[in-house]
Amino acid sequence: MMNIGIDLGGTKIKVGIEHKGKIIHQKKALLKEKDSFDSTMEQVFRLVSPLAQEQVTGIGIGVPSVVDVEQGIVYNVTNIPSWKKVELKKILEDEFKLPVFVNNDVNCYVLGEHRFGLAQGFDTVVGMSIGTGLGSGIIIKNKLYIGNNCGAGEIGLLPYKDKNVEYYASGNFFEAFHQTTAVEAYHAACSGDEVALKQWKEFGYHFGAAVQVVLYAYDPQAIIIGGSVSKAFRFFESTMYESFSDFIYPESIDRLKIFISQNENIALLGAAALVNFSQ
Repeated sequence: MMNIGIDLGGTKIKVGIEHKGKIIHQKKALLKEKDSFDSTMEQVFRLVSPLAQEQVTGIGIGVPSVVDVEQGIVYNVTNIPSWKKVELKKILEDEFKLPVFVNNDVNCYVLGEHRFGLAQGFDTVVGMSIGTGLGSGIIIKNKLYIGNNCGAGEIGLLPYKDKNVEYYASGNFFEAFHQTTAVEAYHAACSGDEVALKQWKEFGYHFGAAVQVVLYAYDPQAIIIGGSVSKAFRFFESTMYESFSDFIYPESIDRLKIFISQNENIALLGAAALVNFSQ
């Protein structure tokens, strides 16, 4: 059985066919003319069309937005201003005559890790994606938990200090407090820059607070950390663990497994897995 996966980001789109836990026939492109809905939709059609000619069962797509999963409608897609309310399921089904399943991109990421990646064998898992913001996806008893409005796992929006968790525990931290970017801080730290190394240690304490929120809310067996900022994990790992010293349930920390996502196509695999998951 083969399914098409689509990973739609704010700047690019990736598509491919999941076959035996691998992505084949992958295609990707930068999104152009994002102010034009017709233009961006045409890009999706062009990338998916050759794959839809294969012997595929369905299409799954992950989108950085709130999703009406039942109707397949996406709202206010991040960094794509023309996608305010899009009946994506209907549009794609009309175009390709295949069943289509739509979900949030971070939910696809954690589903991919659970079905094909580092979270295999765990029945309760949280995926934390650190980029410009902080998103989470949740697996409870081997099922993707999305909440009533596909909004479960938005721990980044919980109050923390004078702002929220995301303000301190994502790439935003470096811009807000150190007038740099996470990418620049990463490269500087790789070169041994003491200032950058100190910044990452500071970040680790804040990210550790985000992990504690996950533990108190969901008590997972494993946390899978992904997103662009996860590449710098070695620079904030020690202070993240130090921040757990006052966690009220130390046994939970001892039993918790934390992994760093390794597969760049894991969200694409998770999107494809929506087909079987949703049926």
